[in-house]
Amino acid sequence: MPLSITRERLEALLQATRDRRIVVVGDAMLDVYLRGDVDRISPEAPVPVVRVRERKYALGGAANVAQNVVATGAHCDLVAAVGADRGAEVLREMLAAIDADAGALVEVDRPTTTKTRIVARAQQVVRVDEEDDSDLAEAEIARLLEAVRRTVGEADALVLEDYNKGVLVPRVIAEAIATAKARGVPIIVDPKYRNFFLYRGATVFKPNRRELEAALGAAVDLEHPEALPDTFRRLGVDYLLLTLGEQGMALLAADGPIRRVPTVAREVYDVVGAGDTVTAYLATVLAAGGSVEEAAVIANYAAGVEVAKLGAATVTPGEILDAYEAYAAAQDG
Repeated sequence: MPLSITRERLEALLQATRDRRIVVVGDAMLDVYLRGDVDRISPEAPVPVVRVRERKYALGGAANVAQNVVATGAHCDLVAAVGADRGAEVLREMLAAIDADAGALVEVDRPTTTKTRIVARAQQVVRVDEEDDSDLAEAEIARLLEAVRRTVGEADALVLEDYNKGVLVPRVIAEAIATAKARGVPIIVDPKYRNFFLYRGATVFKPNRRELEAALGAAVDLEHPEALPDTFRRLGVDYLLLTLGEQGMALLAADGPIRRVPTVAREVYDVVGAGDTVTAYLATVLAAGGSVEEAAVIANYAAGVEVAKLGAATVTPGEILDAYEAYAAAQDG
């Protein structure tokens, strides 16, 4: 049977997220969009000259997850590393504007991870990345761990958002998980390849299917799940949540059946940022006392709303209720 939820339970859980506190630890990024026109080719090299008409900033990586958490109505502390530069200033200003707590940002000796996309006539011309993705220095890790202990000590849920930019090193992962488990709060992990098997003890492990198969070195056959117990032994997590595109999601438990979460997206314009929306709602619903199954269903509705928007966008509880009612009406019809 596919997973589902009643409207009354959905509304109660969405209401309960409002006084929860979520800590997001990971790689924060600043996305910069330079939009303009191309009228000529440069005389210096065979490349287009883009005359910039608009500069736009957006929160990326763990900062976008934090933004999505705030959109649910919950409180959010972001623990991340930033440089002593203009990018960090912009990140702090943007976080303050949405009432996300930036007090746990740690200044380190490297640039703030910044990705600048130059766009002309709706076409990306080039992307410029300013970053250092080596592991943080030991002194920087120590200061980051101070922020982890301080914030997770008051958290209702922990998110570990890894983009392999040097923040979630083995020591940070281990201590963050241990601190959260000591408090008995749920742990949601969005992993990348570098430390894929270091998240033992997590509640929900949320790689995409391609990432999981690459890490395991084998295809994941959801129709013949005989190999899944060994997968869980290697990962050491309670649940796997896999997104399956048009097929929705699959929730896999270490000691239970595969549960399907059917897609509810009615229109898909842009999948950018949908994973961050899913992660945020998983965390806030679990923090509010929902089961993993309920959190997966609600996160799926949130993803269905997000992909109908252009670019990385946030989703409010009201939009989820509207989507639920629209889906229910379509099923009845």
